[in-house]
Parts: sequence; C-alpha cells; structure tokens
Amino acid sequence: MFVGTLELDVLLGDIHSLKEKRGVVRPVIAELRRQFDVAVAEVGHQDLHRRALLGVATVAAEAAQCQAVLDSCERLVAARPELDLLSAHRTLHHSDD
Repeated sequence: MFVGTLELDVLLGDIHSLKEKRGVVRPVIAELRRQFDVAVAEVGHQDLHRRALLGVATVAAEAAQCQAVLDSCERLVAARPELDLLSAHRTLHHSDD
C-alpha cells in the first residue's frame, strides 16, 4: 500500500477578506474531491486572506497510481485562473516504511 501526499501553496487573486478566500478555496477543494476521490483540506495560511496551503492525500496499491493522481490534482490547481501555484511538495510512503 502506498500513501501519497501533496502540499500546494497557492496565491489567491484579488481577495480582500477571509470570507472571499473561502468562496475561492472551497470550490477548488470540492472539485478535487469530486474528480479524483482524494482527501483534501486547507492545512495552512488560514489567517492570510491571499494565501492558502492545500493538503491532498491519496492511497493506492501502486506508487505509480498515487503519482498519477497527485499529478492530476496539481495540474487542476495550476490551471485555475483565480489561483497562482507558488509551490508543490509531494511525498510518497510505502506501508513498509
């Protein structure tokens, strides 16, 4: 069993409040969950209104499958016009680790 995680640091566009931030981040989280069946949450920068750190996790029998899902999630976030992807950090853990 492999567990893959992905941290996506994003800069939000013309956002002036935490309420506006939620209105941008929540649909992205919902789309990732719906399209890729992954666990995803905002895991950092909660007090900043123009930044968000999204955490994504997936489990699969093969490492390549985890990598493919995480690649797709990263591409989806990078393609969103209202977000600028600043960095992406991924890890892959095997059940024997």
